[in-house]
Amino acid sequence: MTTTLATPTQRQPLIVGIGLSVALIVAVAVTQGASKASLAGVGVALGVALFHSRFGFTSAWRQLVAVGQGRALQAHMLMLAVALIGFSVIISNGKGFFGTTTGGFVAPITLALFVGAFLFGVGMQLGGSCASGTLFATGSGQLGVLITLVGFIGGSGLGVAGFDFWNGDGPGAVKIADPFSFTARFGTLGGTVIVLLLIGLVALVAELIIRRRRPPRIEAVPAATGFARVLRGSWPLWVGAIALAVLNIGVLLVTGRPWGVTSAFRLWASKILDGVGVDVGSWTFWVDRPGLQEPLFADNTSVSNFGIIVGALAASAAAGQFALVRKVPARSIAAGLLGGLLMGYGATFAAGCNIGAYFSGIASGSAHGWIWAVFALLGTWVGLKLRPVFGLAVPKPSDSSC
Repeated sequence: MTTTLATPTQRQPLIVGIGLSVALIVAVAVTQGASKASLAGVGVALGVALFHSRFGFTSAWRQLVAVGQGRALQAHMLMLAVALIGFSVIISNGKGFFGTTTGGFVAPITLALFVGAFLFGVGMQLGGSCASGTLFATGSGQLGVLITLVGFIGGSGLGVAGFDFWNGDGPGAVKIADPFSFTARFGTLGGTVIVLLLIGLVALVAELIIRRRRPPRIEAVPAATGFARVLRGSWPLWVGAIALAVLNIGVLLVTGRPWGVTSAFRLWASKILDGVGVDVGSWTFWVDRPGLQEPLFADNTSVSNFGIIVGALAASAAAGQFALVRKVPARSIAAGLLGGLLMGYGATFAAGCNIGAYFSGIASGSAHGWIWAVFALLGTWVGLKLRPVFGLAVPKPSDSSC
């Protein structure tokens, strides 16, 4: 079989990407030990998988709402099903690697969850990316998404500053229901089966929407063929779904907790504010959290986030697709900053983002993950309505790529 390469490998960025990946793993190993070094390695693998699969959360919901294309959402359901089964086995066993005690992400149902998820959904469509997307797109040289990342970090800082309003004694902290876990309520097997049925139902509804609205197929990304596709080309959605599920399971095994992204943004924003003289340590959010005074490499989420960025850099260079896009229209900059602010602010009190709340929450058997998804989907609809204000395209039923 012949192998066709889409574009030549970019040697210098590839060397930088591999070098930074190795340096990150070694630095974390020296300063924090084997467990966090393993996490750094998983983070690098996440960056590679996210880049090659172009696994979109923002685009999947945009495709569904705008043109009725539900294939990407069905890939989400495959990812959730694989992760759920792995999580259920590991959490029921109670032990991971390096002597860690394992547990999932389960959160209460609150007004903050509704509002935060909705704002996150709006922000995704304005910023053009999600939590994990900002990291791997930044690593692959997309400066426009870097602007979204800056806004994301800024919004996370605002969320920390206003944490009392939503999660303390403020009017936003309205509790609707206690944390609910299907696996805790119905047992590991029973709860897992129930969640798998819910996942299957969503996949079925997506299929019915596809058949009713008959959207155009998603355009394939040009890719290498043969074995070269593993490192040089785009992966099918189902491959990306399984890869991300397995890697999330890896995060759970190494750290004892599922994959998350946005808690690191809150830490980064707080450290920046602390560095310029703001008394962040007196804020309620940090009263019982020691992370503010610890080095970044001591924070699990920061380590995995750094890994995603450098992993995506190496992967994009290997594929010949690393490119620093320097010209970004002013309205796109405004949309990116606003979208990032909304995502960072919303995720702070909505029990996480598309990774921590949606992906890891549902895989943990928590009801809050499903509710987060519903309100983020509503926010997606509003975000699509706002995109033209910033000169951003809105997919139409005739579009072949969403």
